Amino acid sequence: MRLSPRFALITGGFVALALIGGCAVSTVGEASASAVQVTASSSASPSPTVAPSEPVGPLEGRTIVIDPGHTGAWTAKWGYRKVPDGNGRKKACNSSGTATNRGYSEHAYNLAQAKALAKELRALGATVLLNRTDDKTRSNKLCVNHRADLLNTNSADLLISLHADGNLGKGHRGFHIIVSKAMDGGKTVIAKSKALAKDLRTALEQATSMPRSNYIGKGTAYSFRSDLGTLNFAKHPAVMIELGNMRNATDAKLFTSTEFRTQAAEAITAGVVAYLS
Repeated sequence: MRLSPRFALITGGFVALALIGGCAVSTVGEASASAVQVTASSSASPSPTVAPSEPVGPLEGRTIVIDPGHTGAWTAKWGYRKVPDGNGRKKACNSSGTATNRGYSEHAYNLAQAKALAKELRALGATVLLNRTDDKTRSNKLCVNHRADLLNTNSADLLISLHADGNLGKGHRGFHIIVSKAMDGGKTVIAKSKALAKDLRTALEQATSMPRSNYIGKGTAYSFRSDLGTLNFAKHPAVMIELGNMRNATDAKLFTSTEFRTQAAEAITAGVVAYLS
């Protein structure tokens, strides 16, 4: 049996004393036997098994709200009702959204993109809340003055509102990101929203084939507005992403591509991770 270094040192000392001073060797034997018994008893006790810890994702403990813009259940009577816009004016509860020239609706794309994004965020540990999970809901909660409710009531880390533009200008294409100039959260939240927009812009450029808008933001892909209730009522960081122009044929092909939706979801997730790190 292998003895501990400390025990071997003590035993060696006893042997040396026995040789020098004529002490009976049996003393060493008795000490050795006692120590061996203690060692054997100690080694017989099994070590507690420690379960391997689960890896913690970079978004563990974070809460993110996704707002899939518009809804497939839109009607003029419901949508055109006037509601506060969060900046002292009134605005339509919700618009119908746009569509590609071949009829693929923005509300359907927004929902598909939101589900792809939610999957990516949850895979990294985030708690994800969606303003809608189907294309059949028509509720006052989907009016622009309530789109930030989930963000505010849950004190979520941020909100991303997903949209696609419908600009009819020739050759107009590309994504842009909107930040409100009149958020309920004030200057601090506006500044944080700008930082979020920057990280999202970088990620979208690096990971998708959608370029920056060539008609909004003068090449920056940023748009600063004060008329969007979804963002104005936010008390925490929030941005709206127009992921491209549905009326542009090149962008439209991307919107109908599963590959692009995956790219966009991964890119937005990377931007969120960068912002929250």
